[in-house]
Amino acid sequence: MGGLTADPAFRATTYVVIDFETTTPTGYPAQPIEVAALALRCEDGVWKETGRSTSLIRPPAFAPVTPADTAQTGLTAAQLQQAPTPTDALGALDRRLIAGSPYLLVAQHAATEAGIIHNQAEHCPRLARIDFLDTIPLAKHLIPGLPNYKLDTLLAHFGIPQPRDRHRAYADVDVTAQLFQRLVRAADDDWQLGDLAALVRTAGRTAKANQPLQAGLFDV
Repeated sequence: MGGLTADPAFRATTYVVIDFETTTPTGYPAQPIEVAALALRCEDGVWKETGRSTSLIRPPAFAPVTPADTAQTGLTAAQLQQAPTPTDALGALDRRLIAGSPYLLVAQHAATEAGIIHNQAEHCPRLARIDFLDTIPLAKHLIPGLPNYKLDTLLAHFGIPQPRDRHRAYADVDVTAQLFQRLVRAADDDWQLGDLAALVRTAGRTAKANQPLQAGLFDV
């Protein structure tokens, strides 16, 4: 067990790996049609799953599922017609978070998930205030020189099998969690990543809800 996984702050934190599938209507931000989350704790160097959640999400009328969406995810408009609303699906996820407990969200290209959560913050206000760890800058730090840092490339690098339902949220969360654990294992041998604060400096992304508001340029 190295410096990072021995750090009390690292061990006290719950890492919630999260992934959305979306539809992207013209003129609007991406709208979620599926969410999956997997909560992990690292105790004495051993990862333990502490919670799991997955749900389809009914998109609004202005964001119908397109043939391209179906081709990528396999999800159809008929499947999503009876799915929970964002209020119900994201609200249920939000209520699973324990007030006062330290969390970090984990995602591959976290800016995407951060933007979706910020735009849906009225349904998940607690979730919207959790900062992120992004597996891409962490992988770039630990594994320099790869041709790219797409999820499929990183899975191949670590020998993690492709999930059968790639581009479904629950499958992508599972492999992203495996990737995150492999990266943490590598970080244990990196003196620059000796504690949680160093990990956050390298791979952290502040939730939009936690970013300071910029004062107007012409405020008087």
